[in-house]
Amino acid sequence: MSEATIYDVAERAGVSHQTVSRFLRGFEGIRPETRAKVERALAELEYRPNSAARFLRLGRTNRIGLLADNMHQSGPARTIAGATQAARELGYVTDIVSMDGSDESSVSDALDLVLSQQIAGLVLTAHTAIARAAIDRGEIEVPVARDFGLLLDGSDESLNGHAGTVAAEHLLSLGHRVVAYISGPSQWLASRERLDGFSTSVREGGGRVAITLDGDWSAESGFAIGRRLVDEGYISPGGAGSGDGVTAIAAGNDAMAMGLLAALAQAGISVPGDVSVMGNDDSPEARFMVPPLSTVGLDFGSEGALVVRSLIERIENRETDSALHLHVPRLVVRESTASPRA
Repeated sequence: MSEATIYDVAERAGVSHQTVSRFLRGFEGIRPETRAKVERALAELEYRPNSAARFLRLGRTNRIGLLADNMHQSGPARTIAGATQAARELGYVTDIVSMDGSDESSVSDALDLVLSQQIAGLVLTAHTAIARAAIDRGEIEVPVARDFGLLLDGSDESLNGHAGTVAAEHLLSLGHRVVAYISGPSQWLASRERLDGFSTSVREGGGRVAITLDGDWSAESGFAIGRRLVDEGYISPGGAGSGDGVTAIAAGNDAMAMGLLAALAQAGISVPGDVSVMGNDDSPEARFMVPPLSTVGLDFGSEGALVVRSLIERIENRETDSALHLHVPRLVVRESTASPRA
């Protein structure tokens, strides 16, 4: 007797295969009576998740290659964790190959390595122009999924662009009109999208971005930029500095915002008394900063899971599950932002 698939389970239960897939992923929004039908069909058919043996019988592999950059950073790490968990739940194994997305030889070597293995599909989590170009020009015969350029449901607005908009709208709502922005590396698509969303919203809200400086996603770069903003007079103890009247600073990620907080504290500048600070990502450490960091929450885990599930649907020639959605970036208000001092 052949091993049961989710399609067999769906037929036995009288439901769609999407419903079975959602049940297996732990989706809570399934009606009790439907849940009971699926559970009964799973038991009757002795269903087991896709195993390596099944893939071998079908002459296929259940391995997915994943090219990863900046794995030490909170956002990429959480994306990878969500991707690997989703793959595991669907019976796939993820081969993670790390690389430096800003180094062409590193990207090329990583791509050559992963493509030398027998894989069913490939996931690219690095948002850099170099990594994207390598994928686009490579002769890749397996399906490829990219964790960048993702759009909000029913919209042409990018996920990261909306994150920048959320940060800008929060600062504008507090009364800030002249702000500074610390961006991530310019070659990262996510960095550019966050900056564009932030800058456009500030401008449309009647404000102005006095200065934009590029970091490298690290706390060290945020600290260095904070020192520069102080040295150049954009901010000073007691309120906005003489440089351009900056009353708030937003950063493209929480790590850079944390470094900024340290630089401001060292310079004797009060947050949010003298200047407000806004992060992005809602990293686990953000709420433990002094002061706790206001930020934009992104669900990196579900983002990674969505990318992998969509890839597996293509690998298995199945229709896209309409239940797969991106979580909209959300505002997380803590103590690092307040109205500017009168």
